[in-house]
Amino acid sequence: MPTFRTTRIVKHTPAQMFALVADVERYPEFLPLCEDLRIIRRVQSGEGIEILVANMTVGYKAIRESFTSRVTLDDPRRKIQVEYVDGPFKYLENRWTFRDAPGGGCEVEFYINYEFKSFALGILMGSVFDRAFRKFAEAFEERADIVYGEPSRAQA
Repeated sequence: MPTFRTTRIVKHTPAQMFALVADVERYPEFLPLCEDLRIIRRVQSGEGIEILVANMTVGYKAIRESFTSRVTLDDPRRKIQVEYVDGPFKYLENRWTFRDAPGGGCEVEFYINYEFKSFALGILMGSVFDRAFRKFAEAFEERADIVYGEPSRAQA
């Protein structure tokens, strides 16, 4: 049951980083292993909370797997919670939290915990997933620099 957690300080605001991670349709453009992502359902539940059901296809070399997740986008609290629905995992839990960082910018916390149903798939894909998840926060930070540009000194 691999678990990974990281906290990074980035130059962009919590609102910008939340919006970037919430824009799940763009993941195939920059996220390691993500080949496709489709929104199956989108529901506004009020008070700035949106719930998505999404299907993501990940791949590495000749291996392709798809899985479905429920994604809760909690804009007022700057939190994103991902809950596993269906696919090759026994379970998958993923959380993002975005807070103002001391001195400016944003503290981004990323957490993921998962286990494959198949022992063989876990052996085959486990180390690849582990490396990819370790690059996720970095991939989002690089994407933020592209989307929002380098912050000026006044913002930093």
